[in-house]
Amino acid sequence: MGAPSSGILSEIFLQYIQALHIAHLTKKNMIINYFHYVDDILLIFDFNHTNIQAILTDFNSIDPNLHFITETEQNNTINYLDISIQKTAHNIRIAITEKPTFTDTIITYSANHPTQHKYAAIRYLYNRLHIPIKKEECIQEKNVIRNILNNNSFPIQPRKIPKPKQNQTINSQIEIPKQKWATFTYIGKETTYIIKIFKYTQI
Repeated sequence: MGAPSSGILSEIFLQYIQALHIAHLTKKNMIINYFHYVDDILLIFDFNHTNIQAILTDFNSIDPNLHFITETEQNNTINYLDISIQKTAHNIRIAITEKPTFTDTIITYSANHPTQHKYAAIRYLYNRLHIPIKKEECIQEKNVIRNILNNNSFPIQPRKIPKPKQNQTINSQIEIPKQKWATFTYIGKETTYIIKIFKYTQI
């Protein structure tokens, strides 16, 4: 947030923290797998060899500006990003899930926006179907996408998403008004990360 360099500097800092501490902490706490996307972390470990509170204490001691909280699985199931991971007797089952705040509202087709902006959410929803889910769940998700298209006045043409236009030329005689931008540095409070815990039971 704030200055254009904020995102880059944050990423450099987080990559540095991860390279310096995470490998050591995962080995120390006998974590089987570590997955990280922005502020969501998924840990897979065996409760017989790893203690959740010890993990939380170690992660919160990395840097005073970073704050970690935990969320453990419920009924052998945990949500990570927009997928639901369920542990069964013989394997792991994956399904697409929606957050409680999810709505079917996206940029409407009639909005004065570039076409690629309008179709960005639709493209994401279709790409998500590559997750290995059951056939009936895939059909259900396609129906959800069609409803979203319909509710936002899109033409119902699944998969036919326009490609970006290339080599566009602008008439040099047309004078384009210049925009002036001002940036303000944002100094925020500590960042909170969610560590999601998924038990591993050896079969």
